[in-house]
Amino acid sequence: MSKLAIYPGSFDPVTNGHVNLIRRAVSIFDQLVVAVAINSKKAGCFSMEERIELLKAVTSDIPGVRVELFQGLLVDYAAQIGANVVVRGLRAMSDFEFEFQMAHMNRKLAPGVETVFLVTGADEFYISSSVVREVASFGGDVTGLVPDIVKDRLRAKFEPKVSG
Repeated sequence: MSKLAIYPGSFDPVTNGHVNLIRRAVSIFDQLVVAVAINSKKAGCFSMEERIELLKAVTSDIPGVRVELFQGLLVDYAAQIGANVVVRGLRAMSDFEFEFQMAHMNRKLAPGVETVFLVTGADEFYISSSVVREVASFGGDVTGLVPDIVKDRLRAKFEPKVSG
């Protein structure tokens, strides 16, 4: 029986830390759905379509990965696609408290869904999408923090527009 896992997130933008976790998760599970969550409470840098496009581009060489969009409760989505494992990344202790609560809530709502935590690599623990967005918005160099295609798209998005 193959194991299908879900790696949910907003991925706005996808970072090298995300890609590292995707590669590691797919080495553990037979298939991994990278599930882009629609979160109406967060103002996005990239549209949902752009996030999916970027994720597909940076995972195109990773067998067993597919990228999908979802809305609503994660456990409902997991049941819908037949997944019983949720993969989450931990960067620091501050992540743990929130992720611990979410894992327990998901387990309460769907006892058959397990959460597996992967600790980010030493080279990526300080990278977050929000920090990358902020650095890029001020024209900072995000080389090494995000895949090159994402770096180029961020540069284009925040490039000063010249009128005239």
